[in-house]
Amino acid sequence: MALISGIRDSMHIPLDFTYDEASNLTERLHHFLSSHNVQMREVDRAGGPVRPPNIGKQSGIHFVLKALWLRVVRPILDALAYSVSFSDSSHFILLILLLKSIPASDPARIWWCPTGPLAFLPLHAAGIYSRTGRSLLGSCISDFAISSYIPTVSSLIEKLKQPAGVKRSTSSKLLIISQPNTPGCSAIPETTNEMNCIWRTIGAANDGSLRLEGEIASLSRVKFEMESHGSIHLACHASQDLENPLKSGFYLHDGRLELADIMKQKFAIRELAFLSACQTSTGAEKLSEEAVHLAAGMLAAGYQSVVATMWSIKDQYGPVVAENFYRDLMVRGMASGKQGIDSSGAAHALHHAILGIRETLGDTEQGLLTWVPYVHFGY
Repeated sequence: MALISGIRDSMHIPLDFTYDEASNLTERLHHFLSSHNVQMREVDRAGGPVRPPNIGKQSGIHFVLKALWLRVVRPILDALAYSVSFSDSSHFILLILLLKSIPASDPARIWWCPTGPLAFLPLHAAGIYSRTGRSLLGSCISDFAISSYIPTVSSLIEKLKQPAGVKRSTSSKLLIISQPNTPGCSAIPETTNEMNCIWRTIGAANDGSLRLEGEIASLSRVKFEMESHGSIHLACHASQDLENPLKSGFYLHDGRLELADIMKQKFAIRELAFLSACQTSTGAEKLSEEAVHLAAGMLAAGYQSVVATMWSIKDQYGPVVAENFYRDLMVRGMASGKQGIDSSGAAHALHHAILGIRETLGDTEQGLLTWVPYVHFGY
């Protein structure tokens, strides 16, 4: 299904790209991340370790993103702009939905709903990137659209069915959780800096926002505060339980805040969840068709917009991305007459925050490892 400039119409776009090719790119990406000591699950469908394919010199992230651009994303963008002939030749489902963005100064929005091995690949970053610095304009998806992901097509369809006059909550209260030294987990000291950067950016203009760190951020306290804060920022470790996805969760000082507990909570408002934690959006290989991961779980719990990561992020850049993200939300809030963050602009804010990181780091291998893992889920 494609939705272009408010006109609903379905479109089948056949791709000269097979299931096996998608699986091969997934294995290449896993092998590359493993070789750079980046945490990401490495199990094949039989449950054993991934055996890297015979990939020779073409094993880098540049190769994977270029293949996604040439074989998947650019043909889709071309088809949305020009007429195409259709045939029933796809080997797996890839659904996208496109909307003209508001305001007009922002790029268009595109929602990806990948399945199978594509659920593990960064479609939002597909492109041809320079190995030495900045890439040519028009060579990657972010030059044309702001990407978001959805776990199911029905979730977006239901959202689009809402009457045009229905507005989201004006609540901008943010709950910031930082866990630099969680018992039983490795230290992540930059979470304190991340929390402080966010607080300096939004604190004065967000009456009612709250920050909790270390032992103060207990399970009982966090669950209590979530009831009165429409948005939450979690700078902590996270894990996914493949056998029981509802037991996936976030590590607080005295235990794990599980998805099951979040879903049981009766929150009056659920706006934005920023999951600044390891592996918050990577789905389980055995359950990839069900899009089981923490980001989708937070959407299922009622949050309208979720920022997550596909693999472990670089500690020193987490605070920079977060600060730029919330600064953009503040600007959008003021432009819309709100005193505080405007969570409805989360996808745009992440897009602009990543552009800022790209300006600093470029599109080198290390630059891509830093910004590509950030993804937006929701609306």
